[in-house]
Amino acid sequence: MTYIISAILLISLFFIATERQTNINKAAVAIFACTLGWVLYIGFGTDFVMSQHSADYTTFLDGVKPNSVAVKLYIAKNVILPYIGHAAEIVLFLLATMSIVNILYQNGCFDFLTLWIRTRNSRLLLWKLTAFSFFMSANLDNISTIVLMLTLTNMILRHTRDRMLYGSMVMIAVIFGGALTVIGDPTGLVLWNKGAITASNYTLSMAIPCLLAWAIPTVIVSFRMPETVDIEYRSMPYRGNDTNLKVWQRLIMFLVGVGGLWFIPTFHDITKLPPFLGALCVLSLLWIVNEIFNRTLITSDRQLPSSIAQKMQYNSVQQILYIIGVILALGVVTETGAMTWVGEQIDILVDNIWAIGAITALISILLDSFASCITMISLHDVSLTDPYFAVGGEYWKVLSFGTAVGGSILGIGSISGIVMMQMQGVTLKWYTRHIAPLTLLAGVIAFVFLCLQETVF
Repeated sequence: MTYIISAILLISLFFIATERQTNINKAAVAIFACTLGWVLYIGFGTDFVMSQHSADYTTFLDGVKPNSVAVKLYIAKNVILPYIGHAAEIVLFLLATMSIVNILYQNGCFDFLTLWIRTRNSRLLLWKLTAFSFFMSANLDNISTIVLMLTLTNMILRHTRDRMLYGSMVMIAVIFGGALTVIGDPTGLVLWNKGAITASNYTLSMAIPCLLAWAIPTVIVSFRMPETVDIEYRSMPYRGNDTNLKVWQRLIMFLVGVGGLWFIPTFHDITKLPPFLGALCVLSLLWIVNEIFNRTLITSDRQLPSSIAQKMQYNSVQQILYIIGVILALGVVTETGAMTWVGEQIDILVDNIWAIGAITALISILLDSFASCITMISLHDVSLTDPYFAVGGEYWKVLSFGTAVGGSILGIGSISGIVMMQMQGVTLKWYTRHIAPLTLLAGVIAFVFLCLQETVF
């Protein structure tokens, strides 16, 4: 049965990697794989439990004779619940950040961007868009950031080719901005919740590699651009039906929302509580401020959902379901003992964490970067003796950055890339020809720098 459950995971990973060809949503594939895997696991539960949890199961029975009902209850209460808890930590954090972005956008807190980034200087526009994308994705979830920034980009640019080029560069900035912090990308959240990394050490290690991976393609593209770009001078979005806040009120909400997210690592270090509680705390404070500032509109039911909020919500829900499916699917394979065996074989065959990181990056080019990273993460536990797998160890950092690099090379390896291609009409052929060589070059340089940085310094 271990082989069958492992085969289900491999088949599901194949369909996840070929989502654009099969047109089967990878979130649906992941959810189906995890459900089927756990049903098969519980059907042969006694064998798995006795091989993986025999001592704990004996304690659970407390002298009662083993039977099929008892083993199913043990699996439901003691085996699957920890994986549900791990998934819930990520999901609750993403729900909080998604809601924060929706509230901020609904109240016009990002409207100043439309005026700030507007310029006919093509290079200046590129740097403004990508710099703010990099900054925002380091503090918010990637999906909300990419939808927000591409919407603003399309409000300014007239021509499809310009939207394709600028959108691709925004995507690169979002991917590596998210890789910069523990709260910017789901893989960083997984590592942080696992206790494999600390917020400050992780950001310090990722700072220069992420900046290089974003800046190198941006510099090259900026030199290839003409001096000017054709832009549209649209008026500010009409918000008479959903908000009438003054500038100072919008500034307060922006500081509460984005500034509060900066405090989450400190909140976690002080309290040792899960990071999602800090995100929920920020959401609650922003919610209260929103209720106070928009009391009249709320009581009159005049606030209306915007199209960008609906796009964020739709994509974020898909990402959330996908994350749940992947974590639970890998969990059931782990419980069969297969992941432990795979980890041992990899350590024997590839006894170098940098080579493992490079291989994972290559896999992430076609397979979703989150699935690639979480699979490799599940092969090892945090170690107290081995420095490579200790808290803040090189293994965790190289996996996280390697999958970010892989996801950016063709775009299809990251959720942000897929969203960008859908919104901007970017084809894989166009991206491979114009952007992929730049992301590959920058990724290799940044990855080598990370290796030297962690090894030498």
